[in-house]
Amino acid sequence: QVQLVESGGGLVPTGGSLRLSCAASIRTFSNYAMGWFRQAPGKEREFVAAISSSGGGTDYADSVKGRFTISRDNAKKSVYLQMNSLKPEDTAVYFCAAAAVSLGYTSRRVSRYDYWGQGTQVTVSS
Repeated sequence: QVQLVESGGGLVPTGGSLRLSCAASIRTFSNYAMGWFRQAPGKEREFVAAISSSGGGTDYADSVKGRFTISRDNAKKSVYLQMNSLKPEDTAVYFCAAAAVSLGYTSRRVSRYDYWGQGTQVTVSS
């Protein structure tokens, strides 16, 4: 059974930093592209960042480019999201997701991802 477990969320002031982690129980983790998405109250789930199965390719939403960094450690079956210069509009539940895809592929589409974590709350105070 595949499980994705996020951690690292919390309450930070504007301008602060957080590092989210996602631990995956996927036997062939290195075959999966990984993504981070977020969902604020009353809004649809939106793409934040994605990384290819090897880690060689990344993609970011314009709203987080230059502030967030996605990375992965295939030996530890984990993906990370370093979030700097946080803003109140970054407040949301953050989800990690896994997509069984071809080498080098990333996706911004929610529907492309096969597995999802339960989410971790990030709150940025103004």
